[in-house]
Amino acid sequence: MTIWIHRPDEPLLGSGDGPLVGVRVAAKDNVDVAGMPTTAACPSYSHDPTEHAPVIARLLEAGAAVVGKTNLDQFATGLVGTRSPYGAVSCPDAPELISGGSSSGSAAAVAAGEADIGIGTDTAGSGRVPAACCGVVGLKGTVGWVPNRGVVPACPSFDCTTVFARSIADGAAAMSAMAGFDAADPSSRRRPDDLTFGDVVRVGALDESALDGCTAEVRGGYRAALAAAAAAGFELVTVDLSTYFEAGALLYGGAFVAERAASFGAHLATEPPDADATVTAIIGGAAGLSATDLARDTATLADLRARAAAVWADVDAVLTPTIPEQPTIAEVDDDPIGVNSRLGRFVTGCNLVDWCAIAVPFPIGDGRPVGVQLLGPAWSDDVIWRAAARLLGEDAPPRSAPRIELAVLGAHLLGQPLHHQLSDRGASYVTTTTTAPAYRMYALDGTIAKPGLVRVSEGGGAVEVEVWSLCPAAFGSFVSEIPGPLGVGTLELADGTTVIGFLCESVAVDGALEITEHGGWRGWLASR
Repeated sequence: MTIWIHRPDEPLLGSGDGPLVGVRVAAKDNVDVAGMPTTAACPSYSHDPTEHAPVIARLLEAGAAVVGKTNLDQFATGLVGTRSPYGAVSCPDAPELISGGSSSGSAAAVAAGEADIGIGTDTAGSGRVPAACCGVVGLKGTVGWVPNRGVVPACPSFDCTTVFARSIADGAAAMSAMAGFDAADPSSRRRPDDLTFGDVVRVGALDESALDGCTAEVRGGYRAALAAAAAAGFELVTVDLSTYFEAGALLYGGAFVAERAASFGAHLATEPPDADATVTAIIGGAAGLSATDLARDTATLADLRARAAAVWADVDAVLTPTIPEQPTIAEVDDDPIGVNSRLGRFVTGCNLVDWCAIAVPFPIGDGRPVGVQLLGPAWSDDVIWRAAARLLGEDAPPRSAPRIELAVLGAHLLGQPLHHQLSDRGASYVTTTTTAPAYRMYALDGTIAKPGLVRVSEGGGAVEVEVWSLCPAAFGSFVSEIPGPLGVGTLELADGTTVIGFLCESVAVDGALEITEHGGWRGWLASR
C-alpha cells in the first residue's frame, strides 16, 4: 500500500509520563520530525530538519512515540492519494479503491493498525477525505488553532494540521495536545477565552438537490445518518450551503493557487525528474494570474465568508457527506483532475469560510461505512467532537482545555539555566514584555541565582518577563516543581492584561538586594 516513506528501526519516544504514553504516531511527510527527512513526496526537495514541528514536539511531550513518516499527494496537492513518486496509497480494506489524499499514508496507517494516530494536513479537505476513504475519524480544527510551523506550506492562508484516529476520543486527545498558540507561527491564532458555545441542539441537513452527483450508497448512508441524528435527539433543520460551495470553488478555480506556486513553485520550475505531472500542471496554472486576480478573489471570499456565516443563526452544526463517491485508482488515473474536483465538493470550502470539522465513518450494515462530516463555526471544535460522538454512540471526549500562559522572569528565561524545564515540556514562546510598574524585584541566594518578585502598593517599577504557553498537564507538572518561597500568582502586564507568573513570599526578600532599577533579570546580570 506504499504507506510509508521513512520508517526508522526504532520509534522516536516521547516523555514517559504524559497522557499519550504508548500512542504510536504516523506523521505525514510534510511535517518536520528531527532525525527523519522531510520530502513532501518529492525526494529532490528533501531536507533534514534539526528540530521538530511544534505539533510533533507537543505530542512527544505528551508521551507519544513517532513511528515514521507517511506518503502523501506530492506537496499536499490533491485529494486522491495517487500523486506520489513513492506510489499510490490504496484503501487498506479495498486495494482497488483510493485511500484519499493528500494525507493518504497517515489515514491508511491508522486504518491498517500500523499507527494509533496519524498526523495529516488539510487545506482543501485532505484531513477528511482520507478519513472517509479509509473508514477512520478525521479532526480538522479551526484555522490557526494547531500550529503549522515546521510543516511544508501549501496555501498558508488556509492550511491546517490535522489528526486521524480510530475513535473520536483518541483523536480529541491528540488534537488537544497539539493545539495552542505559537508566537513564532504567523498563521497561529489565540483561542478566545470567552467562548459561549453550548452543546449542539440543531443540526443542519442538506436537501436532495445538494446531493446531486453522490452515489446511491452515499445518498443512502447520509439519509441513515440524518435518521440516527434525529433518533439521538438532535433537531434537524434544512439548510442551504450554496455560499459554502461557492467559496470552496475559489481554492483551485481562482487565484489562491498562487499561494501554492509561492510555496514550492520555484522547485517545480527546475523540472525535477521526480515531480508529479498533475501537481506540476496545477501549479503551472498560476503563471497567468495577476495581483489583481488575487485581490479580487480575496474580496469575493470575504463577502462569501460573511454570507456563509448566516447559517449559524439557524443551526449549531451542519451534517453533510464527506465525499460524494470513493473512486478506484484506475478511475483517478483516467481522469485525475475531474475525480479530484468531485471529491472536494463537501470539504473544500471549510477553511476558506473559517469553519471547523470532524469526519467520521457512519456504519451502514454489512458494507463499508459511509463518511459523513459535522461542520461547525470557528472555535466550536470540541462541541462538534461531542456531537459526533453522540451521533455514533461513542463516549463523549472532554471539552478541550486551552494552553496556559506563564510569565517567567529569571532562571527560566530563554538561555538561562532552568529554561529546559519549559522546553522539555513542549512550551511555546508567546511574547516578551514588561509588568505594570507595580513590582519590586530582588536577587535571591541559592544554588542557582533567581529573582524574587513582590507586588507593592507604591514605589514599584516595571520588569521584563517572557510569556510561554504550556498544555494543562505540562503546566501542572511544572508548577509542582517550584520550590518555596517562590510560587505562581496573577501578574499585571504593561498593557493592563493579566497572566499567571512567578511571585515571591514577601518575607523571603527581607534583607535581599533589590534590583528593580535594572529593569529585569537580564539587565541585572549584565550590570554584574
